[in-house]
Amino acid sequence: MPKAATRQKPDAKSAKVSTNGKSKSTKVIATEDAKLEFIDVERAKAEYLQRRSSQLESIKRTDKKLLREMLYQMVLGRRFEEKCAEVYRMGMIGGFCHLYIGQEAIGVGSMMALKPTDMVITSYRDHVQAMIKGMTPESVMAELYGKEGGCVKGKGGSMHMFSKDLEFYGGHGIVGGQIGVGTGMAYAAKYKGTDQVTLCFFGEAAVNQGIFHESLNMAQLWKLPCIYICENNQYGMGTSQERAMSSRSIAKKAEAFEMANEFVDGMDVMAVRDATLRAIERARKDGSPTLLEVRAYRYMGHSMSDPGNYRTRDEIKKYQERDPIVLFQDSLKEANVLGDKDFEKIDAEALFAVAAAVKFAEESPFPSESELMTDVYAD
Repeated sequence: MPKAATRQKPDAKSAKVSTNGKSKSTKVIATEDAKLEFIDVERAKAEYLQRRSSQLESIKRTDKKLLREMLYQMVLGRRFEEKCAEVYRMGMIGGFCHLYIGQEAIGVGSMMALKPTDMVITSYRDHVQAMIKGMTPESVMAELYGKEGGCVKGKGGSMHMFSKDLEFYGGHGIVGGQIGVGTGMAYAAKYKGTDQVTLCFFGEAAVNQGIFHESLNMAQLWKLPCIYICENNQYGMGTSQERAMSSRSIAKKAEAFEMANEFVDGMDVMAVRDATLRAIERARKDGSPTLLEVRAYRYMGHSMSDPGNYRTRDEIKKYQERDPIVLFQDSLKEANVLGDKDFEKIDAEALFAVAAAVKFAEESPFPSESELMTDVYAD
């Protein structure tokens, strides 16, 4: 399986996370997963082994075609982002470019549990999530190139993928800005009685924004079908979580609002899927929102302009030992669902799709000047 290249220089120690005590609240739905917080990679490995048998059972209960598609989407996302890094360095992509390498299990595990009519809103790290929701690699790559064939005609770029038809509402560049919008989307679904669920993605740095607390309070008060997914990749730009938050647990912040919450291993795609399915059931049953803290690790810097000197090579290597794609492949193999030849074929399919996307982006024209003022005002 492809490994993400990094150019970080040793500079600082990895973050340490402490464990808080149990909540005294009796009204909050919190599974045992909500009480787990990985202190380091070794603890994450141990906890993964403890639930190994249940994970294999979850795989056996899941349709084989879906499992293959989940793996394909993870590999496609990895290969796509690797190519993005390559063409960015060649000057083909301008502006900011935030990669999803290392976090593929979060997007795939959660979004592939949705119905097509369910809604998604996310942050600026949106390329892979856009494809999982149904955008073609061609339309995403062309958007990165700023070309007319992009999903928003080259006007959004890396941070602003969007498709109303696919219920994918961005791509937002303001840290935490999408949390309030996602809450409003869930309110609209409840008001209209559409039975839609909203997935609202954000990073751990957004949790320190006031809109996070305001939105969770409103969602719980009004029983809005919103699933808040904190993709905790442990660094907000160059600042580790331990240097920015007095409380180590993000999931437990939901207890202040008596909201259901879970802590999830974001390197385990089936754990993410199972947690999301539980949250979806709550949302569809009585409109109850959920906060999921999904712990993962981004292999690259915050963006392509970030060399990541605040991390050591050893820290990155330790997390890569728990690569989400490799973990999933090992589980699929152990469950006799897929084998090495299947993995090779899936990788070849992903590489072909990425090559076709680059070709399309290169051949697509830039938007004409006449497009400058279109899509600005509503009719």
